[in-house]
Amino acid sequence: MRGNSTDDDADTGSLAEGRKLLEILNVRVVGNGEKVVVLSHGFGTDQSAWNRIVPYLQRDHRIVLYDLVCAGSVNPDHFDFRRYTTLDAYVDDLLLILESLGVDRCFFVGHSVSAMIGVLASIRRPDLFLKLVLIGASPRFLNDGDYHGGFERGEIERVFEAMECNYEAWVRGFAPLSVGADVPAAVREFSRTLFNMRPDISLFVSRTVFNSDLRGVLGLVRVPCCIVQTARDVSVPLSVATHLKAHLGGRTTIEILHTEGHLPHLSAPALLAPVIRRAIMRT
Repeated sequence: MRGNSTDDDADTGSLAEGRKLLEILNVRVVGNGEKVVVLSHGFGTDQSAWNRIVPYLQRDHRIVLYDLVCAGSVNPDHFDFRRYTTLDAYVDDLLLILESLGVDRCFFVGHSVSAMIGVLASIRRPDLFLKLVLIGASPRFLNDGDYHGGFERGEIERVFEAMECNYEAWVRGFAPLSVGADVPAAVREFSRTLFNMRPDISLFVSRTVFNSDLRGVLGLVRVPCCIVQTARDVSVPLSVATHLKAHLGGRTTIEILHTEGHLPHLSAPALLAPVIRRAIMRT
């Protein structure tokens, strides 16, 4: 009886932890349909980045939206600098969200860093994921020998220095560069969510992301993947998409969007949404 009581206490604690996390990360479920699609945003944005994508999916799917703990829409007191030193803690959050919502199978759409969070989550729990749609994904942003990630170490260090020196000025330069395409509304939206982030959290997360190297685990992925990449992305060169396709363990396809920039869900939703729909229909 004692053991059963302990198990019950653990289950109750886990449920309470899950409910708390759903509240902290502003988890929402919208739309109809049996198939579940999880939309997970990238660095510098929050779940509002998917606002122009949701209408294309919600009629036929149940959509789970949430904010990463580093997002400006989340109370910064919940960001634990000791815990979120690697992407594994973000994976823990994602898996607890799915468990708390009772989701046992889903399609996962992740942008940028969230694409790699999805990759890691699928390695840990392949049974949960029907397919990964990886938008602007990169297992490593730094160049390394024959691997072209897009950035030299010195370039990244200068970015960190600029963020630390004058965050507002850095945002004003970084936002249009990342959006790439000439879409002023997308630049304004990305700037807004970047400004919402506390600068020290933004810098810390940037360091975590740019110092990550997940190339070694790609072969452990068994879930089908669709890599979505714009024709010109200042953050992720096309060679990275090719590397992912060559090294991901699951069946993998690449979709090239004929537009520019790292945030097509903000700058070209009408191009991106049909690609996502096709990807989640072809399991």
